[in-house]
Amino acid sequence: MSPGTPSPDPPDPQLPPVVGLDLDGVIWRGEEPIAPAVEGVARLRAAGLQVVFISNNSSVPVGGVVDKLRGMGVDAEPAEVITSALAAAHLLRRDLPVGARVLVCGGPGVYEALAAEGLTAVDEGPADAVVVGLNREFSYDVLSRASAAVRDGARFVATNLDNTYPVPGGLIPGAGAIVAAVAAAAGRRPEVAGKPSTPIADLVRERFGSTGVMVGDRPSTDGAMADTLGWPFALVLSGVTAAVAPPGGEAIPAPAPPFVAADLGALVDPLLAAFLPS
Repeated sequence: MSPGTPSPDPPDPQLPPVVGLDLDGVIWRGEEPIAPAVEGVARLRAAGLQVVFISNNSSVPVGGVVDKLRGMGVDAEPAEVITSALAAAHLLRRDLPVGARVLVCGGPGVYEALAAEGLTAVDEGPADAVVVGLNREFSYDVLSRASAAVRDGARFVATNLDNTYPVPGGLIPGAGAIVAAVAAAAGRRPEVAGKPSTPIADLVRERFGSTGVMVGDRPSTDGAMADTLGWPFALVLSGVTAAVAPPGGEAIPAPAPPFVAADLGALVDPLLAAFLPS
C-alpha cells in the first residue's frame, strides 16, 4: 500500500473481507493460466479471506468458468462466480415478469442466466428486452434483429462495455465493440449491468458482504468497479495495462491505485498486510 493510503474499512463482523478477482488478465489470458495467480488464490484462501471471481465475460456459463479455473489448478465453486450475464438477468428480473421475452445478442452464459431468473430467451422480436454481450457469432443479421427490437421499444441492456479482451499475444474485440454497433443502429444508449455498474456491485454485496478489495487489470473497468463498491483497487500488470498504454490497452493511472503489482502472486503479501494486520 502506498504511503498515506487509508486502511480498508473494518471487516464485516459476520464475513471475512472479500478479494474480488477479475479473470481475464488476472487469472488467465485466453486459455493460458497466469502462473503466479494460481498460488496467489491458494494463499489468499489459506489466510481466511473470501475469494470471489467477478468477470465481465458474459459468454461462458458459470459451470464453464468453474471448470476452467479448476483445470488451471484454482479451487472454485459456482457460488463464488459472478458474471456480467448474471448481473444483467438479475437486473431485468427486478422489473420484468416471469416468462418475459428477452432477445439475446450474446453467448451461452446469457442464456443460462436468463433461464435461472425465469426469463425467456429469444433470437428475434418482439421482445421486452435486449441483452447484448460478447457474441462470437455476431453478424449483420444479429445486429439487424437486435437493433430493430430496441427501436421498437425493448429495454436495452449491455452486459458490459469492455471494448477489448486480452488473449495470448494481444487483444481481440470485446462486448463493448458489439454493444457500440447495436447502439449506433438503434439510436439508443444501453443500461450497463456489469463492471463497473451498480447492478453487479449490488450482487457482490448481497452475496459476500461490504468489505473488500477489487483486483483487476483494467483501471477503467476494475478500478471504477472498486469505486462503485467503495473498496480499494489493486492493479495487476498481467493484462491490458502497462506503464505506457499498449495499443488497445490502458496506462497506469496517475495517481496510481493503492496497490500495483506485476501479477496476483505479487499482490498477496501487501493484501494480507492490509486486511489481516498482525
